[in-house]
Amino acid sequence: MAKYAMVIDLHNCVGCAACDIACKTENNTDAGFNWSSHVTETRGTFPNVSFRYIPTLCNHCENAPCVKVCPTEAMYKDNEGFTLHDADKCIGCRSCELACPYKVIHFNKKQQHQRYMDDKPLIPGVTSSGKETADKTGVPLPYYNPDRAKTYDGIRREGIVEKCTFCDHRVKEGLQPWCVEACPGDARIFGDTDDPTSRVSQLLKHYTPRQLLKHKGTKPRVFYIRDYGAY
Repeated sequence: MAKYAMVIDLHNCVGCAACDIACKTENNTDAGFNWSSHVTETRGTFPNVSFRYIPTLCNHCENAPCVKVCPTEAMYKDNEGFTLHDADKCIGCRSCELACPYKVIHFNKKQQHQRYMDDKPLIPGVTSSGKETADKTGVPLPYYNPDRAKTYDGIRREGIVEKCTFCDHRVKEGLQPWCVEACPGDARIFGDTDDPTSRVSQLLKHYTPRQLLKHKGTKPRVFYIRDYGAY
């Protein structure tokens, strides 16, 4: 059984946010819901200034706090290292959201993509309404990806949480997560750490990786290599 992880090579990351955009289109996430995101840091005083761009996502922790606190086992670990969410079991208590030290779990307070249900045009007589656009495309939103619904709600329902799944629907078909495919700098590498010949295993062996908030003891499955500075 494979045990998956992601390596992010910060020397290859150009900070273009293609991963963030790719994630939105692959997973049909709404505005403000960023399963793939990033943080930036600027330190120092001119002329001695440093800038860092750090891509972020669910860390699929081995010792996942979100799984531990979930009262209904809606948040769970699978045999391949994914931290996943069963929407049918979720009661929307948001315990997982509070427990996650990385703040990568989102709660749907209301129905998603409401702009595509609104029949009021932005400019009357000039633009179409969101609903008209959705009706013309024949899908809930113009960039809707039906593949997302293979393992998860295509659009998550109101009153539950959602988060990155490492694109489990793609990995189960032998494909890479879409953020990995979309990265123009080959900064994201995904694979099986139990396979010593895999690229992730080779990179983790060659470089000293860093993990976000390692002191929390969550054992993240996202590793950063070739960082420009200390966390």
